[in-house]
Amino acid sequence: MSRKQAFSSLSGTFSSLCPCGKSADYLKCCGRFHGGERVEVAPDAETLMRSRYTAYTLGLEPYLLATWHPDTRPESLQLSEDKATRWLGLEIKRHEMTGENSAIVEFVARYKIAGRAHRLHETSRFVREDGRWYYVDGEFPAKDGSK
Repeated sequence: MSRKQAFSSLSGTFSSLCPCGKSADYLKCCGRFHGGERVEVAPDAETLMRSRYTAYTLGLEPYLLATWHPDTRPESLQLSEDKATRWLGLEIKRHEMTGENSAIVEFVARYKIAGRAHRLHETSRFVREDGRWYYVDGEFPAKDGSK
């Protein structure tokens, strides 16, 4: 789904499955967090993770930066310069609350660059502040499964 199609979806003129992997229309899934007349806040870390993955697929850098905790957020992601990455799918392996206002989400995101397939396997840390979830950082699990 292109960025234009996603934003058209917000006005109800385009319908497509959300890139996050849930069997739901983009507008009813991650699109409700990305923009439109009434923007919602992700209710948990897994939902934020899915919405951030979808934002990467659509090149929604402002959303990604807004949902990245200020203590670890970069100035820019330069997504507009990344024309080669094609996101293929997201698999959530684990979502676990680690405290009242903290959680981890382990996921695998598949993508291609110049026709070559890649996998990003990460365990991401999230915190909730003032009712909003933020991505903090992530670790890359060892290939043998040890941490």
